Amino acid sequence: QARLVESGGGLAQPGGSLKVSCVGSGFSFGEYDMSWIRLAPGKNVEWVCGISSDGRDRHFENSVEGRFTISRDNAKNTVYLQMNSLKPEDTALYFCARRKQSASSWSGLYDNDLWGQGTQVTVSS
Repeated sequence: QARLVESGGGLAQPGGSLKVSCVGSGFSFGEYDMSWIRLAPGKNVEWVCGISSDGRDRHFENSVEGRFTISRDNAKNTVYLQMNSLKPEDTALYFCARRKQSASSWSGLYDNDLWGQGTQVTVSS
């Protein structure tokens, strides 16, 4: 069965850094674009960033551009999210998602067809 499992979340200080990972299994990982999406308390689900299947193209939501970076290692079936200069508003449950091969955009909820269980990132002040 196809699945995504996130890990690496935890508590960070404002201005600090954290790296989370997502491992895929049960499907051809290297054939799919991947995204990171987060759910903050009291907020709607928000697309954070995405990466093309070959890792060459990367896309970021404006609030995280310059602070976050996305990368992948297809040999390890893993996509990473490096978060720097963290802010309290980055506190959220972070999900890894597989982008539909038929998707025409990145940031829509329905652009994805597989989700992980999420990993909690808390930035406290």
